Amino acid sequence: MKDNVIITLKDISVAFNGQQILKNLNLQIKDGEFVTILGPSGCGKTTTLRIIAGFQEPDSGTVLFGDKVMNSVPAHKRKVNTIFQRYALFPHLNVYDNIAFGLRVQKKKEREIKPIVNRMLDLVDLKGFERRTIDSLSGGQQQRVAIARALAVDPKVLLLDEPLSALDLKLRKDMQKELKEIQQSLGITFIFVTHDQEEALSMSDKVVVMDSGEIQQIGTPIDIYNEPVNAFVADFIGESNILDSIMVRDRLVRIDGKDFPCVDTGFGENKPVDVVIRPEDIIVVPPEEGILTGKVTMVTFKGVHFEIIVDVDGFKWMIQSTEQSFVGDIIGLTVDPDNIQIMKKSKYSDLYGDYSSFSNEMDYISDASVDLTEMEEEDDKGGVL
Repeated sequence: MKDNVIITLKDISVAFNGQQILKNLNLQIKDGEFVTILGPSGCGKTTTLRIIAGFQEPDSGTVLFGDKVMNSVPAHKRKVNTIFQRYALFPHLNVYDNIAFGLRVQKKKEREIKPIVNRMLDLVDLKGFERRTIDSLSGGQQQRVAIARALAVDPKVLLLDEPLSALDLKLRKDMQKELKEIQQSLGITFIFVTHDQEEALSMSDKVVVMDSGEIQQIGTPIDIYNEPVNAFVADFIGESNILDSIMVRDRLVRIDGKDFPCVDTGFGENKPVDVVIRPEDIIVVPPEEGILTGKVTMVTFKGVHFEIIVDVDGFKWMIQSTEQSFVGDIIGLTVDPDNIQIMKKSKYSDLYGDYSSFSNEMDYISDASVDLTEMEEEDDKGGVL
């Protein structure tokens, strides 16, 4: 991968009807990267993509392609192409003519167009589909036509706005793999917008996590997952136990009154912090061997592991383990030091944490053996009803 930056967004702000959509956003994208902009609905990720594409102008800030300022440069003069959630294929044109459309707009001759279209058909594995109508194609095949049409005009950057969201789960996973392979084979920059964490982690070289018009964290998928900067990122990227804790000193953190060795330093002494521990990193041991002990309140078989909810002094932990536990068991919990991630307190502190609501809701739905009397008793105790 090349190291040169091809797109820079500098201090980009956008407001609409008095609502701030983007707030002084800064982002650099390098040549040949697969970058995913990830975040919940309304976080500003699609607006960011539209600004890069030239469909929308920022209220303030600068858009650079290389060293060239692109503010006010219209979309058709930018060396980018966009694939939308709705593929915007032309139903009156067959597959070949859809792919050739942009080339004809560029006024290329038919003898130039044919080899390009054929190359695109090979790339997206649609050889032999040239004369098929769009309506006769499956969702995945339509997706491939949209990709081929976008790539046929040789963009420097391909922008993808949640293009897999309309596909079923298996097809979506297949297309994730195919998109990554296409990007790697062509070596061009892909900027992919999604709210799906799995897509971001499985496809990307770099993930940009956004919330409320601001970038929360930029990093590789491994960095984002293993070293979240705040409770929002930790909660949004996968399952997380997020605990209000005290950093006693370097390499020692107090969780629920018990001291855990960790590897983090530089947070000061006796400072409030947030701690994130992934469910798969928790080790289940006999009660007498655990730093913490708790009572199992729910067990769900997930195929490769069991998902276990454990009540530790009122805090519901999620554990993912290949060893089965049973509801009512008292178990011990411990964690290796390098699997405890320390985060500074932020505006997201105390907004995310345990699995109380998850556990209660799933207990109510899944426990068919509980009779009405038992549930009424639980209600008297502030339980599931």
